[in-house]
Amino acid sequence: MYSRMLRLRFPKSVVDKPIVCNLVKDFDLTFNIHQARVFPRQEGTLVMELSGHRKNFQNGMRYLKQSGVKVETMGQDVRRNEAVCYRCGLCTSICPTGALSIKRPEMDVLFDPAKCTACELCVSVCPPRAMEVSFNHQAAL
Repeated sequence: MYSRMLRLRFPKSVVDKPIVCNLVKDFDLTFNIHQARVFPRQEGTLVMELSGHRKNFQNGMRYLKQSGVKVETMGQDVRRNEAVCYRCGLCTSICPTGALSIKRPEMDVLFDPAKCTACELCVSVCPPRAMEVSFNHQAAL
């Protein structure tokens, strides 16, 4: 399975076409939308994770470009702001990869970015919003 975080820019001439629907259906890919900004007769932007077999992914990228969509890869960083975190441990119970854990007996919340898949579950449950997500532009595909 191959997966990438992408930023798609749809020119206003194609923003009303079912391009993502066709991408998923015709190339057997799955997606998770992280951010979308689409308005009629205006350029649209979609940030999503796209996954599938590498060959299907490459064919899908070719389809997007032929459709006039500009494709850029995105890096996604999750960070824990230690100054804001009050170490309740709620994030550790929801983390599916074990990237967040509690060090006992100190009750310190530990974050291992190497294990993080940027699923963002921790961001939504963190009461003080100590878990932060940022998207970083990497390169055009």
